[in-house]
Amino acid sequence: MEVIRAKTAGFCFGVRRAVETVYEQVGQNQNGKKIYTYGPIIHNAEVVKDLEKRGVQVIKTEEELESIEKGIIIIRSHGIEERIYKKMEAKNLEIVDATCPFVKKIHNIVKKESAVGKHIIIIGNPEHPEVVGIKGWAGKYVTVIQTPKEAEEFRLSENKKVCIVSQTTFNYNKFQDLVEIISKKSYDINVLNTICNATKERQSEAHIIAEKVDAMIVIGDKHSSNTQKLFEICRKACKDTYYIQTLEDLDLNQLRSVETVGITAGASTPNNIIEEVQSNVRIIF
Repeated sequence: MEVIRAKTAGFCFGVRRAVETVYEQVGQNQNGKKIYTYGPIIHNAEVVKDLEKRGVQVIKTEEELESIEKGIIIIRSHGIEERIYKKMEAKNLEIVDATCPFVKKIHNIVKKESAVGKHIIIIGNPEHPEVVGIKGWAGKYVTVIQTPKEAEEFRLSENKKVCIVSQTTFNYNKFQDLVEIISKKSYDINVLNTICNATKERQSEAHIIAEKVDAMIVIGDKHSSNTQKLFEICRKACKDTYYIQTLEDLDLNQLRSVETVGITAGASTPNNIIEEVQSNVRIIF
């Protein structure tokens, strides 16, 4: 019997950087200033709970931001809209920007491309905070596309040039499919594949492992976009795929009859949770 753990499982660079930034601010806060994050710093409830125990408060809405008069505010790894950033500056808050550098790069791209008159297309989930943030830097002419139907229905009323970018955690194959549909419309299109390399590697490794195991475990927060996509990929390759947040969500008895188990985890999953699951799965074997 064998347990295969993905080498790419767990915190990616951007997530690790964001989490470490908050803990550093907590450790350096000698003057007792109030520390806030605009939105959960990452999509992981366990990490957010631990930070709350240390006095870090999550600002969930723009209205809550309005009520803050002073303190340190940390921008989440997913980034924020430009107008929200300017609002923070106007309030003279101490801003610590923990936006993932790969997301920040997309902000700069869409701002530059929209400034020269291009229509921006963002391939991604319109409700995901990363996409909301990117859209907020993309100017007036911007469209978010998530499905083939939306790609088919996309039309421009005028002959504008188009720049296509992607949510960093979007499924690479789906991104290619949507770009192909849009490209057939004969617009002057500039395609920039902004899917993070770590995301592509994580998805590829998960698929390879899922194809050769009897059962697959995907660990991550239910609100994590990249974990949801990992689950979709693994479930297609292995019908016995389980999506869990922590060990408590896993029924170990379901694994007693299998010979091989694969384990992967989303980019916001702490290593200690992955190790706990791995250790307990090994015990039943």
